[in-house]
Amino acid sequence: MRRGRSVEQFLGPVGSSDRPGVRYAEVRAARTSYEVWVHAVEDAGHEGFLDLDAFPPFDQDAEEEDFGQLLGRAEDPQVALVLAEERTGAVRGRWVSPGVVQDEYRDFVRAGRPSGTSPDGHPWA
Repeated sequence: MRRGRSVEQFLGPVGSSDRPGVRYAEVRAARTSYEVWVHAVEDAGHEGFLDLDAFPPFDQDAEEEDFGQLLGRAEDPQVALVLAEERTGAVRGRWVSPGVVQDEYRDFVRAGRPSGTSPDGHPWA
């Protein structure tokens, strides 16, 4: 993160069986701080389509440019991670580089979109 790269974490399912969605958290470097974001998107993917950034926002009233919800800012990257974990239920040790969250979504899809626990046995955030 100190090099200006984001970290992300797949948080699991949201919504209902009639309207499924998924969430993921992101901590990104801003000009003089680190921003904590949570994204909720429609669960519109399959094994051949995993790009969460291309999925429609779960909140259908959200503008595409305003995709995601800013949860807070911190001057220190470690403080930003703690803030993200407190606000989203993210788990230390499960943060990944940008783009890897799509691999985690693929694991979720392959596991049959489990609602109770993640494919690695941890509860969803």
